[in-house]
Amino acid sequence: MSDEAGREVSREEARKLIDDGAQLIDVRVDHEWEVGHIAGATHLPLDELAERTGEIDKDRPVVLYCRGGNRSTMATAALAAAGYDAVKLSEGIVGWDEAGLPLAPEDGYVAESGEAAAVLQARKRAAQQ
Repeated sequence: MSDEAGREVSREEARKLIDDGAQLIDVRVDHEWEVGHIAGATHLPLDELAERTGEIDKDRPVVLYCRGGNRSTMATAALAAAGYDAVKLSEGIVGWDEAGLPLAPEDGYVAESGEAAAVLQARKRAAQQ
């Protein structure tokens, strides 16, 4: 893997980094975050990253994740280029969930990606109310 893609860490490595004080950042869009995310994560959508970088502590490592790895690869590369100690979670939240690791809220799940999924999610929420 090239350095431009950013460093990738396994779920085990990510958990150790987080236990040691690393920041966990979810770069997915709102509807994906709302239905399920990794507990303790901060929501910072990829399209807002550039103007919100100041919210990330430059003195602490950063673990980024998305659904499968594309968006977190871009975010990791951007933060690393800006001088952050940034890594991405291998296999994203999909791999995390498949490994049986906890999501928040308690009944959270991994959203499908894409705009059509956002519409389906909204319909599902409306039907549950």
